[in-house]
Amino acid sequence: MTSALVNLNGPTGSHALVADLEAVGIQVLGRTEGCGKLVQEVLRQAPDLVICDDPLPGEELFRALQVIAETSPRPVIVFTSDGDADKIVRAMEVGVHAYVINGYGPKRLRSLIHLARARFNREQALRAEMLDVSSRLEERKMVDRAKGILMRARQVSDDDAFQILRTASMHSNQRLGQVSRHIIHSARFAEDVNRSGQLRMLSQRLVKLVLLQLAGVQPAQAKERLKESMLRIDGNLAALGKSLSQPTFGDLLGQITRTWTRLKLALQAEPRAAEMLQINELAELLLQEAERMTSSLENAGAAPPLRVLNLAGRQRMLCQRFAKYALLAVLGDKASLPQHEAGMAESRAAFEEALRYLNAIPLTSMDIRRALDAAAICWAQMLGGVAEGQLEGLASASEELLALFEQLSAHYERSMQMLVG
Repeated sequence: MTSALVNLNGPTGSHALVADLEAVGIQVLGRTEGCGKLVQEVLRQAPDLVICDDPLPGEELFRALQVIAETSPRPVIVFTSDGDADKIVRAMEVGVHAYVINGYGPKRLRSLIHLARARFNREQALRAEMLDVSSRLEERKMVDRAKGILMRARQVSDDDAFQILRTASMHSNQRLGQVSRHIIHSARFAEDVNRSGQLRMLSQRLVKLVLLQLAGVQPAQAKERLKESMLRIDGNLAALGKSLSQPTFGDLLGQITRTWTRLKLALQAEPRAAEMLQINELAELLLQEAERMTSSLENAGAAPPLRVLNLAGRQRMLCQRFAKYALLAVLGDKASLPQHEAGMAESRAAFEEALRYLNAIPLTSMDIRRALDAAAICWAQMLGGVAEGQLEGLASASEELLALFEQLSAHYERSMQMLVG
């Protein structure tokens, strides 16, 4: 049996409507007076249709019917004495399926209910069709975006990128749109993790380059690299500011930006030994803040390969940090020597542990394998240079290691395991 909730507003015909509905086989679940509880009762009783009797419907009724259409859609009939054209238009806008003027007649009730239900069913079918078309268009856009990411990352053609998507879709038992959405999500977080990780590395590289200038080791190169590093920080902060969600990561990025403003000001003057303590303290603060944001991005990405990208990116920082402490051990005062040696030991242990991990995981390719082998050789050379007190060798090896792990981070960022998951 069809059920209805009746809303009555005004004495004329109110009781007759309820009786007439029951007479033609409509189960009246309840009746409401006015509009105050109409939405609440519809949600509570879930009738098959809503029937309103209102001689002069106002905006309050139309707002209530619009909420019903948006939250719990069902056929709606309004009986009224108001034939105003604007009211008719408004009724159609809020989802009224039969707006009956000047009475209904008991014999017409079932026909009007059938009309309202037919219009409602047609409306719902059209809405579902539009949503399906919209969903397929959105999916198509995501597939095109994912193909573009794969084409750039893997250097493949449009057809090959689409075949990669289809293969991943079949293997994961997901729609193409779902796989594409995952690739877009992973690529975005991978780029953000990489950029944030670069900030960690640059915080240590800056100090190393200032120390090289003070030591007179490759001073011209160190000066140029210092300028380039400062520009990279500016560029990465600008890119992260555009990419990251302000409500989610704005506070973390704001802390980094404020610290960088102070450190940048200290670095703009000619390097002096007396200012190294302040520069190093600000660089350490920048490192901590960048580390915090990188970890937050890794966790937000919810993709296990992001941990590998984070780890590979962290190697860039550790090799620069080790070089920084090695230079401080040579250039600093004797009282600080134990602290600098402890920093070297800590950086070395973390670097070598991560290198073993990266060599052991299956997330690899020929390019990654070659880069890891070269990094191991370069790291050994760097340790040898430090042991022999060769600052020139230390400077060159630290930059070579940095370049290798920049390549590795790019390889991991573009790897299929990273993109497809």
